Amino acid sequence: MLVCPNCNGKDIGKIGAQQFYCWNCFIELSVFNDKLTIHQVEADGSLSSLDDLFTEDERKIQW
Repeated sequence: MLVCPNCNGKDIGKIGAQQFYCWNCFIELSVFNDKLTIHQVEADGSLSSLDDLFTEDERKIQW
């Protein structure tokens, strides 16, 4: 089970191939080479990267 690096929640839904959404804190997670890229969904539907807020260790996949 995937764990959100932002809120440590487990209420994660799959929205595409290697793309997930946290229903607790409303961020989008994508998996690339066993690392997460983390994005905030803006009001207009665009994505803003949040990767700079997390360390490499925090972005490692925690199944």
